[in-house]
Amino acid sequence: MAEIFVYDIAESLLRKLASYVYEEASRAYNLHEDVQGIKDTLSILKGVLLDAEEKKEQKHGLCEWLRQIQNVCLDAEDVLDGFECQSLRKQVVIASGSNRVKVGHFFSSSNSLVFRLRMARQIKYIRHRLDKIATDGNKFCLERIDLDHRLVKRREMTYSHVDASGVFGREQDKEEIIKLLMQPHPHGDGYGDKSVCVIPIVGIGGLGKTTLAKLVFNDRRMDELFQIKMWVCISDDFDIRQLIVKIINSASASSSSTPTISIPHQESINNLDIEHLQSHLRQKLSAQKYLLVLDDMWNDDRAKWIELKDLIKVGAVGSKIVVTTRSNSIASMIGTVPSYSLEGLSTKDCLSLFVKWAFNEGEERRHPNLVKMGEEIVKKCKGVPLAVRTLGSSLFLNFDSERWEFIRDHGIWSLKQKKDDILPALKLSYDQMPSYLKQCFAYFSLFPKDYGFAGAQISSLWVVHGLLGSPAGSQNPENVARQYIGELHSRSFLEDFEDFGHYYYFKVHDLVHDLALYVAKEDFLVVKSHTHYIPENVRHFSVLEYDSLSYALFPKSRSVRSILFPIHGIGVDSEALLETWLTRYRYLRILDLSDSSIELSDSIAKLEHLRALSLVNNRKIRRLPRSFCKLQNLQILSLRGCMELETLPKGLGMLISLRKLYITTKQSTLSEDEFASLTNLQTLSFEYCEKLKFLFRRVQLTSLEVLTVQSCRSLESLPLCIVPKLEVLCVIRCQMLNLSQSYTNPMHRLRMKFLHLEHCPKLQTLPQWIEGAVDTLQTMLILNCHNLKMLPEWLTTMARLKKLHIVNCSQLLNLPSDMHNLTDLEDLSLDGCPELCQKCDSESGEYWPFITHVKRVSIGETREGQLLSQMQSQLRLRLQDE
Repeated sequence: MAEIFVYDIAESLLRKLASYVYEEASRAYNLHEDVQGIKDTLSILKGVLLDAEEKKEQKHGLCEWLRQIQNVCLDAEDVLDGFECQSLRKQVVIASGSNRVKVGHFFSSSNSLVFRLRMARQIKYIRHRLDKIATDGNKFCLERIDLDHRLVKRREMTYSHVDASGVFGREQDKEEIIKLLMQPHPHGDGYGDKSVCVIPIVGIGGLGKTTLAKLVFNDRRMDELFQIKMWVCISDDFDIRQLIVKIINSASASSSSTPTISIPHQESINNLDIEHLQSHLRQKLSAQKYLLVLDDMWNDDRAKWIELKDLIKVGAVGSKIVVTTRSNSIASMIGTVPSYSLEGLSTKDCLSLFVKWAFNEGEERRHPNLVKMGEEIVKKCKGVPLAVRTLGSSLFLNFDSERWEFIRDHGIWSLKQKKDDILPALKLSYDQMPSYLKQCFAYFSLFPKDYGFAGAQISSLWVVHGLLGSPAGSQNPENVARQYIGELHSRSFLEDFEDFGHYYYFKVHDLVHDLALYVAKEDFLVVKSHTHYIPENVRHFSVLEYDSLSYALFPKSRSVRSILFPIHGIGVDSEALLETWLTRYRYLRILDLSDSSIELSDSIAKLEHLRALSLVNNRKIRRLPRSFCKLQNLQILSLRGCMELETLPKGLGMLISLRKLYITTKQSTLSEDEFASLTNLQTLSFEYCEKLKFLFRRVQLTSLEVLTVQSCRSLESLPLCIVPKLEVLCVIRCQMLNLSQSYTNPMHRLRMKFLHLEHCPKLQTLPQWIEGAVDTLQTMLILNCHNLKMLPEWLTTMARLKKLHIVNCSQLLNLPSDMHNLTDLEDLSLDGCPELCQKCDSESGEYWPFITHVKRVSIGETREGQLLSQMQSQLRLRLQDE
């Protein structure tokens, strides 16, 4: 039985019912009695839901009862959201002042009389269903529990590179693998099939195979031994085309001298045939001594392995391949040397790891009784580091002995383990999550294994589905999402975490992904070519393969809320299928049509509940339909990469809920009046708007917090005075832009926290208006500004600056003399600035004494840039862009 998230769903619905919009609307349409009845019944039910969730495994029928409550709550939310839709429509009608709009509105299905009759019928049915369920629940004798105490204290987020001090018991394993890599091929002569040595690392899931491979991969001796280092994660997929593309991109990142935070060019597996891909791959690897890590291999088809090996055996003598796998048979099939079998950690190492994650440093000395119980807990983990880490994280700074005893004595440890069972420690850690976090966690199941998440990607899903209720009611939902991400990271459910301030990226371990699939399987579904049936009750699905786009496959129920296409290059090319979705799934909240090749019809206006729409990389759309601007609930719209889009739709200002807007257009000017109506707009991005010379002259974007301009080659000015609340600014590849003229008053106080400047050829020194953010700026990234010659002395007055990265600014020779005044600076990275890097050398550099106070200093190291480039080559920033 999959997990049920009814407590948080009920709480969300009650929060909506108590809002001003719902209260006023129910009275205005004479539906207050029925709506109040729903609220009263739901309040009573909510009080026993936590107890029901605790007892659902012991009491027969309780799971089904909870499922019924969850379904009726979600159906109620769909129906009652009609109040919000109607309220937004009225706001647009009033703001338009147009009689034509008002008359058209009256004769539509949304006029007051038609709307009231429809809502009355649906709300009475919802109330009847809920009352019946409440009556049925009396037989379970449940107790009232009002608060969910399953919380964990959050620890500070860390960088994802492997910190050897945080890895226990693997030093000998690391040295053994390095010894194998440094030895000549025992059976090879450097030619033919014997030219590449393949070293398998084999062990059960969660044992630390990937961590061990990372320790080896990042060891400096490998940089000296190999000319190219490549890291490719395989997981379930062994498509030769995609693997070639991954290897090419990884090789490009490894050999690149210009690491960058912007998304690198991604080789297209759809536009290049296999012959061209092979040729490109051979060109990259030919005569190069390389190290290739193939992480998490599941393919047991020897023919496919030989096909891949034949393609990559063009390297120089001494090239090596390291493969991590859970299967001994796969290891035997691919290995040219005996497999390295990774064993579990010793009890001593497990306890050290557990203590590290369960306590702050030194805190364990005050709780010897808990440490003793911890030793009993880790014995049950059977040497698996992932199990130890997640359980330790779930107990972080929790000194309640009863909680520790509960973990130690839980019955899950005695269950017989099947081959594909979720690791008991992971399920146990999951069970300790608060209800709101469980529901959010389930959304990871919609993405494939080894998926590189942008932080805003998953948070956008949570936001538009209303999962991020702030206790104070006023906190920015993205900030709440960041807290949730932090809590999942604290519980060790996330890995490879890269934090760049405003932007952050991560992955989930494949076992954690299995757990997400396990808990979400009733309501969430990943559609692949072998999917032959989609249940009627599925509310969220993602499509991973072209072959699965069959009309008959998709359910006829109206309950679907999310349709995603998360894989690069895979989208919809059938307008008839899209029309079916638009007509059938009236309650869609998210429609991701990235990488599709379709035109939108007027039917899009039927999706009155739609909150997020992505048309990223649609090369067919030239114009959007006139009805498009009826989507008053739309919060996120991404038109990135719509290179044929001639103009934004007339009436864009009617999208009054819009919070995030990403634009690619052929327009040379924008309608200022339309943008002036977008009073909720917080994020605005212009990419590849090649004819755009000016953004705005008159309009004030008073709510805008994030502004990105990228590859707008004709853009001449950036009037920051029109964005008084701007916190994030990214300027990338805008050749004509003169940043020094972006602000008329250089000393005006700004609220900017994050600044990213990249490929700005006119930049010789930092513009003085940045000094206006002296009290707020926390992160500054300056990349590939090849004409930057100096940093101003006022830079050292930026009292809040925590992160400063300067990469590939070859003419930059000096740092300001008072760098020691940047007392908050925690992360300084200098690379691709040869003379400056030499002056900052830790042994002989004249600037080294001025930066010794910085916690994390990286001088002349490309590892971080390469790692970021490799990760971002996999990211698909769509409706999720920040």
